[in-house]
Amino acid sequence: KNIILAGAPGVGKTFMAKRLVYSLLGKKDDKYIRMVQFHQSYAYEDFVMGYRPSENGFVLKTGIFYNFCQIAQSDRENDYFFIIDEINRGNMSKIFGELLMLIENDYRGEKHKIRLAYNDEYFSVPENLYIIGMMNTADRSLAMIDYALRRRFSFFDMTPGFDSVGFKKYQENLDCEVFNKVIDAVKALNIEIAKDDSLGKGFCIGHSYFCNRESIDNMWLENVIEYDIAPMLREYWFDNDKKFKEETDKLLSLIK
Repeated sequence: KNIILAGAPGVGKTFMAKRLVYSLLGKKDDKYIRMVQFHQSYAYEDFVMGYRPSENGFVLKTGIFYNFCQIAQSDRENDYFFIIDEINRGNMSKIFGELLMLIENDYRGEKHKIRLAYNDEYFSVPENLYIIGMMNTADRSLAMIDYALRRRFSFFDMTPGFDSVGFKKYQENLDCEVFNKVIDAVKALNIEIAKDDSLGKGFCIGHSYFCNRESIDNMWLENVIEYDIAPMLREYWFDNDKKFKEETDKLLSLIK
C-alpha cells in the first residue's frame, strides 16, 4: 500500500511515480491522483484537519489527505493514489498524527477506524488508497528517515537510467557524437561519486538532465553542465576544490 521511491536528483522519481500509477490504473487519468509536497512547516492541520481563520473567528477545515480518503471511500471500484514529494522533509508524526497507524496495510478499512483528534469523528484510511512517497537521497540537510516512516513503507532505490533501453534509443535518435561523449563522461563521473566514501550511489547524477531534446547543440550542453551539474558537484566536494574543478573541467572540455 505504501512505497517510497528514493534516489538522487534527476533520476526521474516524479515521472516514475506517475507512470507507475497509470500502469496500475490501465489508463492516464489524473482524477485518481493527488500530489503534495512536504516541507518543514507542513502540519496535521494542512494534511488531515484543523482550525483556520475566517471572517467570524476560526472554522474547522479538512485537509487534502482527509478529503482524498473520502473520495476513495465513496468509489471502492477504483484505486486511488496519493503522491508525496520530498516525504522526508516533513515531520511524519506531526503531519499524520493518529493516521500514522491507519496507513499501515494491516490497519486499512472501516474495521480499524479510530477517533480523530479535532472532532471525535471516526475515520479510517480506505483499502483502495495507495501512497507513493519520493525522497532525495542527496540532500545533506536532512537527517536519516525515522523508523516510524521506514516501518510503514517499502523502499525502492532508483538509479540513473543512462544504460536503459529507452535512453540508449534516445541517444541513437539524437545521433550526436558530442552528446555521447558527455554521457560517457557523466557515467564515469557517477562511478567516481559512488566510490567516494563521503558520497555514495545516492548522490549520482540522474539522466533526466539530458532528456526531452529533439536535437542537441553545444550551448545547451554547456549550460546543463555549468548551471545544473557543476553546482551539485560544488556541494558534493565543498571541501575539495581540486576535485570539483577537475571533474567539472573534464565535462566542459568535451564541448569547448
